[in-house]
Amino acid sequence: MKSDGPSVRGDAAHLRALAVVPARLGSSRLARKMLLRDSGRYLFEHTVLGVRRARALARVVLATDSTEILAAAHEVGIEALLTSSAHASGTDRVHEAFELLLARGEGPFDVVLNVQGDEPEVLGETLDPLIGAFAAPEVELATLCTPLPDERDAQDPSIVKVVLDSNGDALYFSRAPIPGLAPTLRAHAPAPFQRHVGVYAFRPAALRRFCSLPRGVLEARESLEQLRWLEAGLRIRVLATATGSVGIDTPEHYAQFLVRERSRNPSTAIPGARARSKA
Repeated sequence: MKSDGPSVRGDAAHLRALAVVPARLGSSRLARKMLLRDSGRYLFEHTVLGVRRARALARVVLATDSTEILAAAHEVGIEALLTSSAHASGTDRVHEAFELLLARGEGPFDVVLNVQGDEPEVLGETLDPLIGAFAAPEVELATLCTPLPDERDAQDPSIVKVVLDSNGDALYFSRAPIPGLAPTLRAHAPAPFQRHVGVYAFRPAALRRFCSLPRGVLEARESLEQLRWLEAGLRIRVLATATGSVGIDTPEHYAQFLVRERSRNPSTAIPGARARSKA
């Protein structure tokens, strides 16, 4: 088996990056969402095509627990791996896919990205700087954030906020509106919020360590797995991006995505289609 150790750390152009897109079939709020195809493409297919536009990626692989999704991926020419149905998180699924590739003698990879399959509007150009961050040897895990100017959105617990230190590392992630704003400043200070964009990049050793750490108290309380890393006293580098993708969790999210997709690509959209999955 080939080594998964580092190549050249000092130059981002020499970093070999793998993107794994976890796509499980089960979904409590939007049944079988990965197989929804009202836009003319599977939901996961949009995500993979967006990820592929990143110039710094050497490989993009879908990781799924479903033979249906596996067959659909092969149907549309997407490389896919079948992984366990027992994983507690997408990161665990990414880790298994990464190890499966290494066991086949593929690699080495310097950086492993986790891009959730329900992020159909992910922009490949936002991933290149994320990969480039690993040219700095101190970076083990990195993610993205984007400005959240509307304080009303900051009150929404489905939108995860992040606050950073002066080095650009995460101090905390929360579903609560952080940082708080003193009442005396509220009328004068601009909204200081940053929305977390749920794309993660790991060094291979950090990915293994992340998956070996016990679930943290704050992670359980906020239902945010990235807090596991912070609770262990470790750092997450956070890069700013002008735009961030929106995950699809509910029928309303999917309907809104279809409207945006039809406005971008009217020739490939299906007007009036209802959300449906492959039978």
